[in-house]
Amino acid sequence: MTLEEIREQALALAEPQFKKFEPIALANTKKVLQAFKACQVSDYHFNGSSGYGYNDSGREKLDEVFAHVFKGEKALIRAHFVSGTHALATTLMALLGNGKDGNEFVYAVGAPYDTMQSVIGSTREVRGSLIEKGFIYHEVPLVDSTYDLEGIVDAVNENTRVVVIQRSRGYSTREPLSIADIRTICDVVKAKNPNTICFVDNCYGEFTELEEPLEGGADIMAGSLIKNAGGGIAPTGGYVVGREDLVEDVAYQLTAPGLGNHMGSYAPGYRLFFQGLFLAPHVVLQALKGAVYTAAVGQLLGYEVFPNVDAERFDLIQAINLHNADEMEQFCRGMQAYSPVDAHVRPVPGDMPGYEDQIIMAGGTFVQGSSIELSADGPVRPPYTIFMQGGLVFEHSMLGILGAAEEILANRK
Repeated sequence: MTLEEIREQALALAEPQFKKFEPIALANTKKVLQAFKACQVSDYHFNGSSGYGYNDSGREKLDEVFAHVFKGEKALIRAHFVSGTHALATTLMALLGNGKDGNEFVYAVGAPYDTMQSVIGSTREVRGSLIEKGFIYHEVPLVDSTYDLEGIVDAVNENTRVVVIQRSRGYSTREPLSIADIRTICDVVKAKNPNTICFVDNCYGEFTELEEPLEGGADIMAGSLIKNAGGGIAPTGGYVVGREDLVEDVAYQLTAPGLGNHMGSYAPGYRLFFQGLFLAPHVVLQALKGAVYTAAVGQLLGYEVFPNVDAERFDLIQAINLHNADEMEQFCRGMQAYSPVDAHVRPVPGDMPGYEDQIIMAGGTFVQGSSIELSADGPVRPPYTIFMQGGLVFEHSMLGILGAAEEILANRK
């Protein structure tokens, strides 16, 4: 099969799915516009602040808009979160309280993402990890690549302070969670212990459905602004949205007790955060189209893909099981050649903070590490899975995945 044949056949396979995403993007765009109107956003809210950041109207308005969009009582939107992992770790530490109280926490859907394993200290000793601080950790294994409701119920007890629900697949091939799945998990947790906090890691899931996790029964959620919610132009940061008292606890953890969300300046200003949120539903649509097209190309090349072309989509990530480490390099090399930044660079596996295995990554992005922009990466270990995510415009995703296919085909003997 030629590259041209792959291009056309993949488009034919993918196009029926595109029609399913478009009404969701329209509804979510309307939801964001209604929030901007209800919160009375004006251009002076784009201005930055300095020093302590007291009475920073832009920061306060951004919190208000995010809370409105995601149906939370309160939101904490900060450039000071250095990554999604930072937002998640800060939230989890705030929710758990004191390790001496015997507080337990549960990951409900198998092993967490690699960087969160370091935060927890579940796979190796990490200085400052939650386990080192004395918190008790439980992990509910997957059953047939999905969550185990009975196992979740068994894991929750009177000392369970938090149940963490990771929506996206991370570096695994399990299915991502829908809002219906999140609602089911929250219901059984609350039935077992009404005081347990349901905390959703919402990374890669924003705007893929008509509802968000708080509408599915979660108490609090967190994510990254260089993924879906930042629309591809937020320069950094993360968000936390949910129940007012819980978000206030997170704010105290991020700054200091007594200071909370009342301080924190950001001199460059907030326009890119507001504009990124406005663009986010459309950008997520573009990324979803790119993910489906990638699945179609992978399938035509003879690889196992997760999810399949015609599957429902609840996050942006498309996984492809390649045959070996060489093919992982070839895939990333071909995609990197179609990047707007560093297209001349040759990706090679390397060590990254928070990961035990070497990581291969293609990602010539305008914002460093932005995974709402087109990128592909994965740990170099069997079954040699590459995880593609993002894509600000579908045309770029097409060119990138076809570049990866061309490189693989050129090396097949």
